[in-house]
Amino acid sequence: MDVMTAILTRRSEHFLADPAPSDDELTYLLRGAATAPDHGTLKPWRWILLRGKDRVVLGDCLADEHPGQASDRMAARMLSAPLLAVLVFAPRPNAKVPEWEQLAATSSMTHSLMLLLHARGYGSIWRTGRLAESTAVRSLLRIDPAESLLGGLWVGTPDPAKERPRRPLEDVSHRISVFRATEQTAVEHVSHAV
Repeated sequence: MDVMTAILTRRSEHFLADPAPSDDELTYLLRGAATAPDHGTLKPWRWILLRGKDRVVLGDCLADEHPGQASDRMAARMLSAPLLAVLVFAPRPNAKVPEWEQLAATSSMTHSLMLLLHARGYGSIWRTGRLAESTAVRSLLRIDPAESLLGGLWVGTPDPAKERPRRPLEDVSHRISVFRATEQTAVEHVSHAV
C-alpha cells in the first residue's frame, strides 16, 4: 500500500479482533514511526503494552475508580481489542526544544504508527478520556509525576462485517492562504526592525 492510499483509507476502527501485531512486529513498526519529525531526536514518549488478563486488571482499576453505571462499560472497553498500547508522554528537559514541540513530536509519531499498522492490515483507534486522566491508572502503571498519559491505542484486526463507509474527504482548500510580499510589506518590516 502506498503512503497516500494508507493516509486516505486509514480510519479509527471500533471493532477489532485477533490477531494483533506481536511485540516484535510492533517494535519493528515503531522503529519506522519513530522517524516522525522530532526536534532534537528526543523521543519524548514510551509505550506500555497490555494483552490478555492484563487488560482486565486495567479495566478493573478504572471501574473501581469510577463506580456506577458506566464502570462496567469502561472495564469492557479495555477488552475491545487484543492489544492495548498505553501512550506515555515523557518530556525531556531541553532548553532548545519546548514541551509543546515534544508533544507535537509524540503525536506525529503516534499517527505514523497508526498509518504503518493500517498498511499492514491492522486497525487501531486512539482513545483518551478517563484512561488518560486516571490517577489510579497512573499508579498502577507507575507513571512518573513528570509524565502524562495520552490515552491508549487499541490495536487488532478490523472486522470487515462491521465496516462503515468512510466520511467523504473534506475540501481543505479554504485552510490555505498564500502570502505575497510587496515593496510596502518589506519597508514596513524593515522599519519595525530598526
